[in-house]
Formats: sequence, C-alpha cells, structure tokens
Amino acid sequence: MKAEIITIGDEILIGQIIDTNSAFISKELNKIGVDIYQITSISDEKQHILNALAEAEKRVDLVIITGGLGPTNDDITKHTLCEYFNDHLVQNIQVLNHVEALFDKYIKSPISEVNRQQALIPSKATVLHNEFGTAPGMWIQQNNTVFVSMPGVPFEMKSIVSNHLIPKLQQEFERPFILHKTILTYGVGESRIAEIIEDWENKLPAFIKLAYLPNLGRVRLRLSARGTDKVLLEKGIATAVEGLSPLIGDIIVGYDHDENIEKVIANILTANNLSLAIAESCTGGKITQAFTRMEGASVYFKGSMIPYATEIKSQILGVDQKIIADESVVSDAVASAMAAQTKKLFNSDFSIATTGNAGPTKGDSDAEIGTVFIAIGTPNGIRCEKFIMSNHRQRTIGKATNKAFEMLLEEIEKHLGK
Repeated sequence: MKAEIITIGDEILIGQIIDTNSAFISKELNKIGVDIYQITSISDEKQHILNALAEAEKRVDLVIITGGLGPTNDDITKHTLCEYFNDHLVQNIQVLNHVEALFDKYIKSPISEVNRQQALIPSKATVLHNEFGTAPGMWIQQNNTVFVSMPGVPFEMKSIVSNHLIPKLQQEFERPFILHKTILTYGVGESRIAEIIEDWENKLPAFIKLAYLPNLGRVRLRLSARGTDKVLLEKGIATAVEGLSPLIGDIIVGYDHDENIEKVIANILTANNLSLAIAESCTGGKITQAFTRMEGASVYFKGSMIPYATEIKSQILGVDQKIIADESVVSDAVASAMAAQTKKLFNSDFSIATTGNAGPTKGDSDAEIGTVFIAIGTPNGIRCEKFIMSNHRQRTIGKATNKAFEMLLEEIEKHLGK
C-alpha cells in the first residue's frame, strides 16, 4: 500500500512553520506497513489543491491531507473536496454536538454560526472523531484510492491518526510487515563503521536493508525488514543485530530511535543512585536541556549553570582568576577547574564542563575558532580533552554536546567497572 501526504498552508511554503505533521504521519504509517511514496506541500488555493489531489490519485492508494479545515474564510479544504468528489456538505449531528460541548466546557461564550459550520462535512465522508478540536477528520473513498483529510493542528491530527486512522487502515486493508531496529553508535565516523562491518552488511538477507544516519559524532544504523512473515523478519533482525556486537560493540550505546545516549546515561545514573551537575559555557545550556527534557531527571540531575562571561566563571563558579589569566579562559586548566568546582558546588558524583570558541569571533580567548575543551568530573578525578570541532557555530555546539555525552558515558562505565 502506497501513500502520499499533502500538507496545505501558505505558512509552510513561506517558512513560517515547519511541517512536523508529515514526519509523524510517515512514522505511524510505516509502522503498519504503508509505504510513503511522496510528501507534497501546497498553497491554500483551490486549483492547486484540486491538481494535487488528481495527481496523487494516479500514484497511490492512500492520500493523507492536513490543513485548511478551520472555521475561517481561508480554510477551503472541505469545499474543495466537495468539488473534487462532486459532493455537497451536510450537517453531521455528532460533530455538531461535539462542537457545542467544547464551547460549553472550555470557551464559555455563545457558539457562533461559523463554528457551527465545522459540523458540515461532505456527504460521502466518514467522520474520524477529533477529540481535541472542532474540525473532524474525514475519510472518503473513490475508486481504489482512500482520501483522508485532517486538521493541521499537530495535537489534533496526532489524536485522529493514533485513535482512528491507524485502526481503520488496519481493519480495512492487508499490508506487509515493516520492522525497524536502530543501533545508536558514538565516537566513530560513518565511513569507518562501513569499513568495519562491510562483510557483515554484504551477508544480510535480501529482506533486510541497512541505512547509515550520521549526525555530529553519532551514527545511527537502521535495519529495515519487510515481508509477510513477521516471525521470519523478527528472527532476521535479531540475528543481524547479534552479529554487530563482536564488530562494533564498544561504540554501541543504545537501540532504537528513542534510546538516545542521554537516555542511556539517565538510566544508568538512576539505577546506580549517581548524580550529575553541569557547567556550560560554549554549549550554552544545550547539554542541560537534553537531560531536563526527559521525565525523571530530578532523580539524578542536581543542577547546572551557564557561566558564559569570563568573570562569572570566577565570581560565581569559583574558578581561580589566576588560572584564567595564565592559561586563557579556553583551556584545559579552566575546563578542569570548572568541572571540579561544579562537582563541589552541587555535591554531585559526576560533572560536565565546557569552554570554547564556537565563533564566529574569538571573544575573550585567542584560541582558534572551533576549539572546545570538555571536562568530566568523576569520583576519581577530572578528565579533560581538547577538540577542534568546526568553523561553524551551531555545528561546533552540536558536536561538543554529543562529545560530552560520549565522554560522560565512558567515565560512568569506567567507574562502574563495565
């Protein structure tokens, strides 16, 4: 089964918002064996929508449309669908009751006629309930193609997809199984990994494909298996993953998309009753954010600071001013002192400290742009390393963040005797 996703909205085309809807829909459809053939973004213009629907119908079995379903005059999707399917709008009493209930509970103001019109849907459509909004999802089948239209508001769309669209597709259509297994590696580049595992890759069965997904010091290896025998696919994936351990087991830090290195670290710290504190200069809070966005961070995470200005490193964090004067603020000595002071101030088992020149100017140090020192405070001392990351600010920050995770994990495992 092939699908095309069409996102409607000028705000996407002018870069005002990022199309996250397509990524979510693609991922959910892929889980149930639906291939994404194409993703298209189009303007809020009737003829453009009509052309896109006609072209998609020639290509795929399933067309997913998001956007253009609000109560305002520029939301024209329903009317355009009626024209495409030679249909007309009718009032759906279930949708109307839902809209009125939402207004009564949350809006506390009289419902307007324009909001009542949200209950008008094409007569050929099957409603997909929108628990969180007034615009329903709609399922229309024409010839051998299913068209599904949903609101563009992400949390409304996600609810419809998860609770109604996916179950209905599973009920209505037979699909192949598509299984994925992602192996997260750290510290070795894509090309070197490819050399190490070349023989292993060449021996993969035909139904398993390998993709390399590199990103600033980390490489995800995604195995994808496709077929009608789920047990065969699962065994094939398991055997393939098992074969990787003797080859690159030392750089594998986790599995699957959500098991990133921050999560691995968080799990180990929590399980072993260990704590962490952070002082970030050049990374500006990016490392801290990676930990605090995860649930349960308060169990192991003591706190952090961003001593960005040179004087704050001494006045607040307590780094000796003489060290800064003698060695430069971007130096092994300062990074090590930052890690030691952070560990002391927060009374943590481990600490991370970063200082560097991310660019585009050098700031308070003459160190080359892209120079970063990362220090890890441990129960047994301080480890500090120097890196020349890149000449691009955001890339340097990203690479430094990822390298800090890698170094911290190594030190934690060393402490635990792994």
